[in-house]
Amino acid sequence: MMSRIEVTELIVSRKIEKKLGWAEIAKVLGQSKEWSTAALLGQMTLTEEQALAVAKLLDLPDDAVLQLQVVPYKGSMPTAVPTDPLIYRFYELISVYGTTFKALIHEEFGDGIMSAIDFKMDLSREADPKGDRVQIVMSGKFLPYKTY
Repeated sequence: MMSRIEVTELIVSRKIEKKLGWAEIAKVLGQSKEWSTAALLGQMTLTEEQALAVAKLLDLPDDAVLQLQVVPYKGSMPTAVPTDPLIYRFYELISVYGTTFKALIHEEFGDGIMSAIDFKMDLSREADPKGDRVQIVMSGKFLPYKTY
């Protein structure tokens, strides 16, 4: 049986071979391009229907369909500090602004966290005469800490 990592590598290869974009694949899954990309890169669990649909689109084998339905080990990265320049910038963003996010969320909502489970994200291009910008909007449910 293929490993989940091998399934991810096959998905990326077939996406390139078939000249498909993540948004096109997302339409087959019936989800956002952000969720679908995360799922196909190994961070979410697909339903059987979704796994079969993407397998048909990308000509994936039966064992890939099974792996896509297994709950993944989420948040795994090859190193503690990311080495990919784009991913490192997000790490840097949290290093610089993490305490600001925390302070402002606590001031506005109280003691708690922003969910990464009940979560929405939208990534888009923002035209700018000085060079296009990446716009990422994240929306996570606020979860207050409870005392018992």
